[in-house]
Amino acid sequence: MSGDARVQALLEVIARKIQSILGDNLVGVYIHGSLAFGCFTWDQSDVDFLVVAQEDLPLDHKTRLISALLELAPACPPKGLEMSVVLRRHVNPFVHPAPFVLHFSNAHLAACRADLMGYCRRMNGVDPDLAAHVTVLRHAGYALVGEPVDAVFGQAPWPDYLDSILADVEDAEEAILRHPVYTVLNLCRVLAALRDGLVLSKEEGGRWGLSALPSRYAAVLSAALADYAGRESFHVPEGQLVDFSAYMQNQIRDKGRDG
Repeated sequence: MSGDARVQALLEVIARKIQSILGDNLVGVYIHGSLAFGCFTWDQSDVDFLVVAQEDLPLDHKTRLISALLELAPACPPKGLEMSVVLRRHVNPFVHPAPFVLHFSNAHLAACRADLMGYCRRMNGVDPDLAAHVTVLRHAGYALVGEPVDAVFGQAPWPDYLDSILADVEDAEEAILRHPVYTVLNLCRVLAALRDGLVLSKEEGGRWGLSALPSRYAAVLSAALADYAGRESFHVPEGQLVDFSAYMQNQIRDKGRDG
């Protein structure tokens, strides 16, 4: 949990608004991601949470919920909020890829503001990322409101977790040049899961890499960790990033074959 007073105030408002809108249909609101791991930073992180409902939300509840989150934008960190609403029966026992009945993040701000009702009608489906979110929840997350995590979420099978995080680095060769810090740390997190069966945050992944990877990559990892923590901006030559990405992807492919 972050000690940032801004985050704590934001979470209290989020919980209050969701409880007011969903009423008796609400099972709970659950924090995962960097807040769960204790490595949240205001400038680098978003606020990740899952909302669990007993039954699907009527359209007016969906529009009210998204409207409430849009109104909170000025009080949010730059990367905003990321929320998925799931049904209890789909997360216990866990189904992969898990269905969701509503989703929201900064990537969808324009769509929400342009046609809120249309967005809420079509924003549902299945999301392989939920296997990773639920695994993190059971490993490090907590209930903001509602029943305890273990009472609500079944265990996502380890192969489903791996499937989820592997999909997150499929485009690492291109992504490392566009989003170097996220990709460097995420590649470490994925390889740590494959090699050692670990469930890590991005920051923990980078620290794992410093001890587990060849020393020639220490500068890349240290620079990514420093940027992620807000200590200094990331400056690493493109060639070093390409080399790191190629090495990591080869290691991931090799461990994937071993598994």
